[in-house]
Amino acid sequence: MQDAIKVFSGNSNPGLAEAICGELSIPVGRAIIRRFSNDNIFVQICENVRERDVFVLQSLCPPVSDHLLELLIMIDALRSASAQRITAVIPYYSYARSDKKDKPRISITGRLIADLIVTAGANRILTMTLHSEQVQGFFRCRADHLSATPILCDHFQHLDLSKCVALAADAGSARRAGAYATRLNIPLAFVDKRRLGDNKVEARAIVGDVKDKTILYFDDEIATGSSLLETISVLDRFGIGDIYVGVTHGVLTGDAVAQIERSPIKQVVITDTVPLPEEKLSPKIVQLSVAPLFAQAIRRIHTGESVSELFE
Repeated sequence: MQDAIKVFSGNSNPGLAEAICGELSIPVGRAIIRRFSNDNIFVQICENVRERDVFVLQSLCPPVSDHLLELLIMIDALRSASAQRITAVIPYYSYARSDKKDKPRISITGRLIADLIVTAGANRILTMTLHSEQVQGFFRCRADHLSATPILCDHFQHLDLSKCVALAADAGSARRAGAYATRLNIPLAFVDKRRLGDNKVEARAIVGDVKDKTILYFDDEIATGSSLLETISVLDRFGIGDIYVGVTHGVLTGDAVAQIERSPIKQVVITDTVPLPEEKLSPKIVQLSVAPLFAQAIRRIHTGESVSELFE
């Protein structure tokens, strides 16, 4: 495999790239990424990739625009270097939230960014837990969509599941939370809420029985934490027990970590699709690795095996 497959990484999540390559028993591909004096990004691939199966790992986490441009330039450089196939591995595709035209005169940016990645030269996409599953159809190439459900569910197996309820962030997320509820064999509830802006959410009621229950709140990501904390404030009225949170992407912008620490939440479980810097470490936050799952998917894509079997 070492001669035929190459894995390169941008600057967004080098730790995850190292972990994935460790699982594959190959080194991270050598590349130079720097800036010219005029702030233009320069990328040079420092090893032979001609007729190789190449994977480029880059999460679209802050600073998103810088990391997106790095990804596009790396893909184009690899295409110019005659790579046989280029797979863009995007553990966190942040523009998946821009999946529809819900206001006048706006861009469906999730589709625009997908087009840019394919135009740059990506032959295939590998991502995880898109905010909206239909975004997978935005890519005009083959796209594989992994799920962190098994990883998060395994973490919560130590709880007394007979007293647990899986809680979805809203009615639209109920299908995703239902996968957690089914895997853990626990009931499902969801929050009736309205989004009033980018960082303001109004939670109105809980649909389902949560009284005296341990709440396992599932969502695709935490950014500012406003949606999560508004939900917690509603839950306080229902006489619940402990609250655990499981999300795939821990973006944790602004004072999200400080708010989590002040909240009644017992534990927030995230994955390493987005890196967790030292200043955001907290006793309440647990980070799980998705590296083994991505490594398996990369190996299966390379050998032509089924990726969907990873969900069974």
